[in-house]
Amino acid sequence: MTISDTTPQKRAGTFAGLDAAILGAESSLTFSIGPDVPPVEAMQQAGAVASMTLPRFLAGKPGADDTGADALAVLTELVDLTARHKAGSSLVGRVSYDGSHITLSVGDMDCPLPTPENEPGLYLVHRVAAEVGQYTGDMGGRVTWAAVAA
Repeated sequence: MTISDTTPQKRAGTFAGLDAAILGAESSLTFSIGPDVPPVEAMQQAGAVASMTLPRFLAGKPGADDTGADALAVLTELVDLTARHKAGSSLVGRVSYDGSHITLSVGDMDCPLPTPENEPGLYLVHRVAAEVGQYTGDMGGRVTWAAVAA
């Protein structure tokens, strides 16, 4: 597992990592999980990254513990689903915070997003997330994302 994209990005004369709520910028962390990692271990690795990242993103926010737990549950489901339907060799995820939402994205899947009837974990994702979607990723598959209100 590797962690990247932790350097604040320059935006309009300020740095995005300073204070997302004040500057309207985004804080984010991108992670990659290698090709030989089984789905259960992928979920554990992604959960470890999110458990370290979410409290820092949500520091001082009312209900931060509940929001972090919801985001972690959504990320776990997205990683599980993507790991079982990978389009490529590695799994890439991103946890972002813009001051009002935690956006979780995981890619690349080799299929469109299934219905909750076919993947029951998606019932939790749709219940917790304000929005859920998919877009074509850079690796030839589909990236699934969900936004959890903070």
